[in-house]
Amino acid sequence: MIVVSELRKQFSVRGNTLVAVNGVSFAVGNSEVYGLLGPNGAGKTTTLRMVMGLTEPDSGWVEIGGTRTDTDATGIRHQLGLISTNDGVYPWLSVREMLMYFADLYAVEPQIAESRLAELAELLAIGSFLDQRCSTLSTGQKQRVTLARGLMHDPPVMLLDEPTRGLDVVGSQTVFQFIELLKARGKSVLLSTHRLDEAERVCDRFGLLHHGTMRYEGTLGDLREQTGKTHLVDMFIELIREDRVGQATLGKSD
Repeated sequence: MIVVSELRKQFSVRGNTLVAVNGVSFAVGNSEVYGLLGPNGAGKTTTLRMVMGLTEPDSGWVEIGGTRTDTDATGIRHQLGLISTNDGVYPWLSVREMLMYFADLYAVEPQIAESRLAELAELLAIGSFLDQRCSTLSTGQKQRVTLARGLMHDPPVMLLDEPTRGLDVVGSQTVFQFIELLKARGKSVLLSTHRLDEAERVCDRFGLLHHGTMRYEGTLGDLREQTGKTHLVDMFIELIREDRVGQATLGKSD
């Protein structure tokens, strides 16, 4: 459902050229969770913004459901649902009003939106506070409302950007259950996270970015074979170590 081909993006920073994403390619199938991982500055956010059609690549392209961002960026966004740690709720709207509002933004017919709201209310256990103002909700309740919001237009692709940041064990478990729901519904899921233990738990395949380049890609078994390391944390530590050794060597040569 998602095909990313040779994405490249560079920025000018204080007169210098910064290559944020350098020839990144990957694909995500239906009912698959793909972990886009990397340390700070690896290029994850820039890649996600290009997938969403919010940032135009210097070269390369993204295709979702047969539609490419370079031909119909608006059409692409209608096929995406985004769940981010930065998402909030509208405090003066009730849960029902807010979810119906987002359905309307995506031109979902009112009757279909009502049916979908009833379904999500049951699946995510938000039925008891649908008519409660969002400002009165607990953190866990707001989280479940945010998850429901991403599915009101029933997109085939879900982007999850640090969805468990700041959540406790119970809140994180809700996100894990939500991801299983997405897989059961045949969604393609692109997950970006720093919590590598969680990524190992929920992702089918991984792409490890470092300095804008895709260093390793595949299943956890593939990555173990490629790196000789057992866990994602060890793989990241080795990437950072290689980087420091390279910088130290370069410094000596200067």
